[in-house]
Amino acid sequence: MTELDPYESARRLMVSEQIERRGIKYPPLLDVLRKVPRHLFVAPELEKKAYDDSPLPIGDGQTISQPFIVALMTSLLALQGNENVLEVGTGSGYQAAILAHLAKTVHTIERHAGLAEHARKVLGELGYSNVFVHQGDGSLGWPDAAPYQAIIVTAAAPRPPEPLLGELDPQNGRLVIPIGNQPEQDLQLWQMENGRLEWESSIPVAFVPMRGAYGWKEEEWQEHRDAPA
Repeated sequence: MTELDPYESARRLMVSEQIERRGIKYPPLLDVLRKVPRHLFVAPELEKKAYDDSPLPIGDGQTISQPFIVALMTSLLALQGNENVLEVGTGSGYQAAILAHLAKTVHTIERHAGLAEHARKVLGELGYSNVFVHQGDGSLGWPDAAPYQAIIVTAAAPRPPEPLLGELDPQNGRLVIPIGNQPEQDLQLWQMENGRLEWESSIPVAFVPMRGAYGWKEEEWQEHRDAPA
């Protein structure tokens, strides 16, 4: 721990206790989790909780996901470094920062203009030149930069949105997405293999709802704020 990086030891403990202990062993991902300053993606009053084993509120009813969930969803994408990635639900920008170290390009979409602007500012200040933050309906994807070898969705959807499936690379695209309603969803991996789409379940999770054309409607999902993820 140094004066310039007072949370270095907290990150190392986070990785060893929350990530490695739960079975995630991919060295490049673990290295990134030890480096990215998660505390800079939360409000100043929550800095000391940034490396806790829990999600934290970031405003507008959204959260920065629990470190293990960030690690698990990233690991399911199986990134090798040359991918074009789409993230639906920018939130704080922390997940995009993790992806930026492991992929070639990251396009991330946030529905809330204030969160999108804040994430863009933090990512820019940290020098992430390969991350592009867009504001809009993430359930529609971002066709201008498609196809994507990996798509990650950080909000619960009724089903995988058709636009996202259509933007996957038809040869080897991978989509990680929570599917279901309250109080619990199923984290799923959808994968394209030579034009054929298959899926499998991972673990139960709890995310905020996806809104938009292919998301949950207000009457279908009882509004709640600062739900875990």
